[in-house]
Amino acid sequence: MLKTKDTVLEINQIVKEFENGKDSKLTACNNVSLCFEKGKTLGIIGESGCGKSTLMKIIMNLEEPTSGEILYNGEDITKLKGEKLRQHRRHIQMVFQDPTTAFNPKMKVKDIICEPLLNFGLIKKNQKEEVAKKYLEMVELPAEFMDRYPHNMSGGQRQRIGIARALVLNPEILILDESTSALDVSIQKNIIDLIKKIQKDRNLTIGFVCHDIALISECSHMVAVMYLGNIVEIIPSHKLGNFAMHPYTKTLMDAVFDLNMDFSKKIDMLDNDISTKIDNVNACPFRDRCNCSIDVCSRKMPQLKKITDDHYVACHLDFTV
Repeated sequence: MLKTKDTVLEINQIVKEFENGKDSKLTACNNVSLCFEKGKTLGIIGESGCGKSTLMKIIMNLEEPTSGEILYNGEDITKLKGEKLRQHRRHIQMVFQDPTTAFNPKMKVKDIICEPLLNFGLIKKNQKEEVAKKYLEMVELPAEFMDRYPHNMSGGQRQRIGIARALVLNPEILILDESTSALDVSIQKNIIDLIKKIQKDRNLTIGFVCHDIALISECSHMVAVMYLGNIVEIIPSHKLGNFAMHPYTKTLMDAVFDLNMDFSKKIDMLDNDISTKIDNVNACPFRDRCNCSIDVCSRKMPQLKKITDDHYVACHLDFTV
């Protein structure tokens, strides 16, 4: 994925390894390179355990990479320490999957929303109600909610509070880590519509981690498909349905159910368990589950190759457009 003049965050060859017993390591992220464009949403899709949340934690400086760099305005943020790191956190904020565990249950909503501003000395305590009202309105909640506690609210309302708290520092980049997965479908749609509206109003750059490829294709501009720590395909979201090429991406697309699908078409199942395939360093990580696997797949790791200007695939198969 090439850097452009609109790139605000550039991930270069990020590797993250975890100790996995004596003389063994688990590679959660393997030479991952991505670009986040100004005002656009980059969706990252993949099965549980593929490394997408770990990658987001590295972007948030919650995990340190084993190697590689992440450039924000030309500065490698993985090297930031102390006060410089604290000040940088204002620019990239995160909405977590479960707001219940992200909030202090003893704090009122107005305190939750305004805590980041107080931490940076950007407001005084007597301004909390004014600021809380403003951000509650932004996430389409009534002002009187500011005196409630998180446990007095629904899951969708708590997630809106999480969004308000993340945006109160006016970040340039917002990371959404499975932020809608625990919500009912109707509530999920409302949250996505809200995020789209805020993104348009603020020209916000978003990284959206999700299991739901149908949802990712609806709300993202570009999609990166991740498998066992590797980016296997990068494709514009509007091309997913007809132009996805990697066997793993196509399998994910085939698993999407909708009312207009062809129910006479056979659904291909993925064989084997992803959790047993943690040693794919010098081979295609998807080879043991792929119906299109060829001899070279077991001997060489495929690299991302350019299909069109905005479409990349990591596969040994010969693709023609």
